[in-house]
Amino acid sequence: MTSYKIASWNINSVRARPHIIEQLVRDEDPDIICLQETKAHNDVFPAKWAHELGYEHHALNGQKMHHGVGILSKVPMEEHLKHDWQDNGEARHVGVRLPGGLRLENVYIPAGGDIPDRDQNPKFGQKLDFLERMTRWSEKLKEPTIIVGDFNIAPLECDVWSHKQLLNVVSHTPIEVETLKRFQDSHDWVDLGRQFIPAPERCYTWWSYRNRDHTVNDRGRRLDHMWASPELAGQVTAHRVLEPARSWEKPSDHIPLILEVSV
Repeated sequence: MTSYKIASWNINSVRARPHIIEQLVRDEDPDIICLQETKAHNDVFPAKWAHELGYEHHALNGQKMHHGVGILSKVPMEEHLKHDWQDNGEARHVGVRLPGGLRLENVYIPAGGDIPDRDQNPKFGQKLDFLERMTRWSEKLKEPTIIVGDFNIAPLECDVWSHKQLLNVVSHTPIEVETLKRFQDSHDWVDLGRQFIPAPERCYTWWSYRNRDHTVNDRGRRLDHMWASPELAGQVTAHRVLEPARSWEKPSDHIPLILEVSV
């Protein structure tokens, strides 16, 4: 059996926040770090810095100033795949195969703008279409897989600070929740966050920068996720959300998630 500790984090610019990634490494020492919203094209990604941290292997799909995903690993990775689920060339996915046969997919689903109507807001339609393309991919998936990332959807009523007040707010609208559920059902994905932190227990991964102190009113949402193929979920031995990271120096508005799995 091979064991992996895998971290996932929307870092909101890898070059602006290397110090908190370094703190994550000091505190948790993950084998693999999946980053979203790196905001760095591949040719300016700080690969030397990552190597010095102990992550010699990189799978990158970057874009100048926007989006971008990357996987940093202490172990070799194969078959770097980049799906264009946005269908416009945006860098929002990278996937690899790890030793032991495990597939690891890292995705940054679009936020979807502010208006939950595809006619008034094309970004919202793009988000729903992105999820539908993921679903078509997922229906054909045959390998044991873990998919992680910023899904930009809080699916359960207890995944937001106020279900009633956020029903018409992008990230928690019924159509987004329904679309994400179709994706989940397409492969019988197991939501590891709620496997280890059962509903209705509080679990948030994002707090807006608009709140100077996110702890005062705690208006969080669970936008970040780690899901596993059903045959793999029983081999996941731990899952945690690192909420203290939201208070680190110059933080991301998201916090890291960590899982441990044996394959």
